[in-house]
Amino acid sequence: MTGSMAAFTFGDTCMKAIGDSLPLSQSLTLRAIFSTTFLAILAHRRGALHMRFPTRDRALVLLRAMAEAGAALFFFTALFNMPFANVSALLQMLPLTLALGSALFFGEAVGWRRWSAIIAGFVGMLLIVRPGTEGFNIYALSALGAVVCATIRDLATRRMSTAVPSLAATFATSATVLVMAAGWSLFQDWQPLSAENGALLLGAGVFIIAAYAMSVATMRVGEVGFVAPFRYTSLVLALAIGWLVFDEWPAVLSLIGAVIIMGTGLFTLWREQRRPRLPVKPH
Repeated sequence: MTGSMAAFTFGDTCMKAIGDSLPLSQSLTLRAIFSTTFLAILAHRRGALHMRFPTRDRALVLLRAMAEAGAALFFFTALFNMPFANVSALLQMLPLTLALGSALFFGEAVGWRRWSAIIAGFVGMLLIVRPGTEGFNIYALSALGAVVCATIRDLATRRMSTAVPSLAATFATSATVLVMAAGWSLFQDWQPLSAENGALLLGAGVFIIAAYAMSVATMRVGEVGFVAPFRYTSLVLALAIGWLVFDEWPAVLSLIGAVIIMGTGLFTLWREQRRPRLPVKPH
C-alpha cells in the first residue's frame, strides 16, 4: 500500500510538472492510454475482462467510472494551481466523507464518536481552504469537487456485489477517463510534445501502472483494516515533494488542518473495523 501511494504521488508529480505547457485534456488522454492498455491486458489474462454480472452492478460500475472521470478532472485542475500537500490533504477526507455518505444514503449507523470525527475533519478542511480569505478560490472548490466525486466512486464500489471482478471495474474506470479526456481534447488544440514533457508523461504512465498493480495486489492479499492507514503516507510524501520539487510549503493553518484530517481519518478507519458487520445478502 505504501508503494502504491508513492507511485500515485510520483505520477501526480509528473503531471503537475507538465502544468499548463500542455492542455489538461491532452495530458489525461495520453496518460489514460498507458493505464487502460495495461489494465486491459491484465484483466484479460485474469479472465476478468467481461460484463457477466447483474444489470444493477453494471449501473454501479458506470456510476463509479463517471465519478472517477470527474474526480480526475477536478483533482488535476486543483493540483496545477494549488500547493501539492494542500490538495493531497483534502483527498485524505475520503474516510470521513464515506462515513457521512453511508449514513445519509445507506442508513448505516454512525455513533457520536464518528460524528465527532466527521465534524472535526470538516473543521480541518476549512483550515486548509479558508473560505473568505485570499487563498480561497475556484481551485479550492475544484479540490473539494474531487473529494465529492471520489466519495461517489467509493460509495458505488461498496454497493457492488462480489460478482464484479475488481479488475473489470478498474478497467472500466480507466477506459471511461480515456474516453472523457479524448472527447474533451477534440475541443482543444493539441500541442507538440517536447522531450521533457514526453518523458514526464511516460513517467506518469509508468507510475500509474505500478500504482494500480500494487493496489490490486494489496487488496488481494492484505487485510483491509491493517493496510488502509498506510494510504496516509502519500500526504507525507506530498509535503516533501512540494517542498523539494515545487518550492511549496503549506501555511501553518493548512498544516494544522492536514493533521486534523489525518487524525480523524485514522480514527474513522479504526471505528469502521470495530463496527459489527451485517451478513451480505446475495444480489
